[in-house]
Amino acid sequence: MSLRDFLERFRPTGTPGAAVTGVPPDRAAERAAELAPVLARLTAVQQEAARIRAAGEEAAETIRRDAGHMAADIVAAAREQAPEVRRQAAEPVVKDAVREAAAVRAAGDRAADAVRERARARLPALVDEAVAQAVRPTAGTGTAS
Repeated sequence: MSLRDFLERFRPTGTPGAAVTGVPPDRAAERAAELAPVLARLTAVQQEAARIRAAGEEAAETIRRDAGHMAADIVAAAREQAPEVRRQAAEPVVKDAVREAAAVRAAGDRAADAVRERARARLPALVDEAVAQAVRPTAGTGTAS
C-alpha cells in the first residue's frame, strides 16, 4: 500500500459540520476487490492468447521449414532439367545452322563442280598448247649435239 493510499483513509468523508467518528472506507481496496474477478478473467485470456501466439509461431516455423525444403527440391529439379531445357532451346538454332551449313556446302560443291567442268573443257586445249611449246624449240635447230 502506498503512502497516498494510507493518507487517503483519513480524509474527511462528509460535509463540514459534525465530527465523524471512524475511518472512511478504503476506496483502493474496494476498487481492487471489484476489479479482481475481471482481471482474473483477463489473465486467463492473456494466457490463452500467449498459447495461441506460441502455436502460431510454431506453425509458421514449420511452414517456413517446409517451404525451404520445397524450394530446395524445386531448385534441384531445375538444375537437373537445365541441360535438357538448354538442348531444346538450342535445337531450332542448331537446325538453322545445319541448314545454312548444308546450303554453303552445296554452293561450294557447285562452285567446285563448275571449276572442274571448266578445267575439263580447257584441258585438251592447254595440253595441245603445252605440247606445241615443248616441241617448238627443238624443231628449229635440227642438229644434235
